[in-house]
Amino acid sequence: MVNLILQFVALCRTSELKVSTSEALDCIAMLQLVNPTDESQFRAVLNTNFVKTRRDQSHFDQLYSLYFHNLKPDVGHLENREPGSDLYQEVLENLRDTETGNELEQAILEFLSGNPLLLLEKLQKLRASEQIPSQVLKSNLGGLSGRLEIMLQINQTRNRITRFMEGQGGAGRTGSRKQIMDNFNRRLDVGLNLLTEENKPENKGLKQVKSEVQQGKGIGEKFFSSLSKSEVEEMRQVIKQLVRKLNDIVTRRWAMKNRGVLDIKKTLRRAGRYHGIPIEVIYKKRPPRKGRIVTICDISGSVWSAARFMLNMLFSLQDCFAKVKSFVFISELAEVTSIFEKYDINEAVEKVMTEAGIQYEALTDYGETFVRFKKSHMDVLNKKTTLIIVGDGRSNHFNPQDQILGEMRDRCRRVVWLNPEPERFWNSGDSEMNLYKAYCHEVRPCRNLNQLTEFIQELVL
Repeated sequence: MVNLILQFVALCRTSELKVSTSEALDCIAMLQLVNPTDESQFRAVLNTNFVKTRRDQSHFDQLYSLYFHNLKPDVGHLENREPGSDLYQEVLENLRDTETGNELEQAILEFLSGNPLLLLEKLQKLRASEQIPSQVLKSNLGGLSGRLEIMLQINQTRNRITRFMEGQGGAGRTGSRKQIMDNFNRRLDVGLNLLTEENKPENKGLKQVKSEVQQGKGIGEKFFSSLSKSEVEEMRQVIKQLVRKLNDIVTRRWAMKNRGVLDIKKTLRRAGRYHGIPIEVIYKKRPPRKGRIVTICDISGSVWSAARFMLNMLFSLQDCFAKVKSFVFISELAEVTSIFEKYDINEAVEKVMTEAGIQYEALTDYGETFVRFKKSHMDVLNKKTTLIIVGDGRSNHFNPQDQILGEMRDRCRRVVWLNPEPERFWNSGDSEMNLYKAYCHEVRPCRNLNQLTEFIQELVL
């Protein structure tokens, strides 16, 4: 039993599910207190010790299913008593005798023997190489070629097994041959699934706000992308009124909510002026506890029409936050906070489209943007930060680098994604929204002023 758990721990670590030595020892100790032959109890003990966050749950489920169901480890040599197990070992020995010394081939043979560590290590290295952007071509074709190599090796191994099994005569072994061939095919199919299926983190806490079809034809319901010049000016006036109203509400609420607790010393000292009667009650002032905002805005094409109003409202309400930092990108990332601090809001919004220092005609590349943010700006994120990303998630089939968004999420209080596209298009074509939303706390449409205002009110109030 101990060896079985230690092998599973090694499997978890190889697949980057972190398990400490103390957690492994605790698990072994707890198994002495339950019936390990009852799978519900056995799995509950492993789950309790190895899953530290709910985002680890799907990863653990995949590894548990792989090791204890798909590969069925040899517990107490039970497998040796199964019909055809001698033939199964005979096939494996033949494959080992004829192997060419290829590391990948050896990893697949170990996988067929019930030890997935080498193959998982290969897959983990492959995924790590995909996360490193190419300096020549902005694509992950290197990772694709690596996956194809593994797929070809699995198919070659399948063909070798088939040829060997066809050469095994004897009518009495027909049933065993079919059973063993099915067993090999099942395990090879599991290997292919590991290769082709991405391990997406579980995100049960995702808040996905749906857009509501409203019949109103006012300026608030017009899509940002369809506004005329005169309507843009009208929109600015409406936003100015909304900002003034929100500022007033926030100021009043702040004054009441943050009055603080009674300051007894100052109240009694002041009461000395009135013969000890506490006519004036003094409260301790609470220090402001305001959140930080970091925005990353896609300013390509129709997305800019939504991003400009988002930036307008946020910087108009910046007194409601401790700090507001803004970045814009197409294929490169640039910080534009200083532009908004130096110029009037509307003038700053226009200058972002000409003086941000990025290539405005380039193809949108979210992956490259995340890579550059991680390299140069990761320190602006902390547990007081709400990260707001405005974009359609369309990355022109470049490497999405979604794991970097996961690292950004781990440093933030919240990650909110505003998408100016209708929800029905979010996962079509080159859209990577299905990948990105796994790392967000909230995703919501933002195509018109009403939707933007609703979000800003929730953020501020």
